[in-house]
Amino acid sequence: MKKKAIIRCSVGALLGLAISTIIAIAISLFVGDGNFYAVTPNLVADWGTELNAVLLQSICSLLYGAAWAGASIIWELERWSILRQTVTHLIICSLCTFPIAYFLHWMDRSIFGVFSYLGIFFAVYFIIWASQYLVTKRRIQQINRKVQNNE
Repeated sequence: MKKKAIIRCSVGALLGLAISTIIAIAISLFVGDGNFYAVTPNLVADWGTELNAVLLQSICSLLYGAAWAGASIIWELERWSILRQTVTHLIICSLCTFPIAYFLHWMDRSIFGVFSYLGIFFAVYFIIWASQYLVTKRRIQQINRKVQNNE
């Protein structure tokens, strides 16, 4: 299990960096003024130069991706209930995501910004969780039908 977690964290780190880069490209295309917006202006102001800010965001994106990928091991703990798996996964991912989002200025640093961020985070998490749950439930029903038909 440890080896699998290390492999997932390694792959997740690279995916985190790739996704962060893709998001920066998408934002730059959306702005449409021909400039590349790798990081928020506030992060550049905090770290003095754009290069420092990009390096920091890249390191955080690696950590972010590794944490989410590593946390996916939780779904393979069959002795745990789905509730325990979900709550544990949500806590780990929340504790990883919030500080990075706050630190890198991915949200407004105000009470409204924090609550908006948390609302969006939990809504997206729930939508993804519910869709995965329904897909898995449907697969299990299909398998059960095949087993019943072969008896």
